[in-house]
Amino acid sequence: MRVSYKKLWKLLIDRDMKKKDLQLAVGLSSTTIAKLSNHENVSMDVLIKVCTILGVDFCEIMELVPDQTIERDKS
Repeated sequence: MRVSYKKLWKLLIDRDMKKKDLQLAVGLSSTTIAKLSNHENVSMDVLIKVCTILGVDFCEIMELVPDQTIERDKS
């Protein structure tokens, strides 16, 4: 199982935000944004900051999916 941040990107679209807006609002590095974009692991501190700024819970920005699903999404 791997983590998928598709829900986060959909939420940003719904709120008319870009990744750069999230980066500035939360104070994330470009490396962390890249990790989120590539469905890589990030620290709990980062996830807590993102959830706090967006006013949501973890389940609204991420989900666990089988490895194969992530690979198909990258294609």
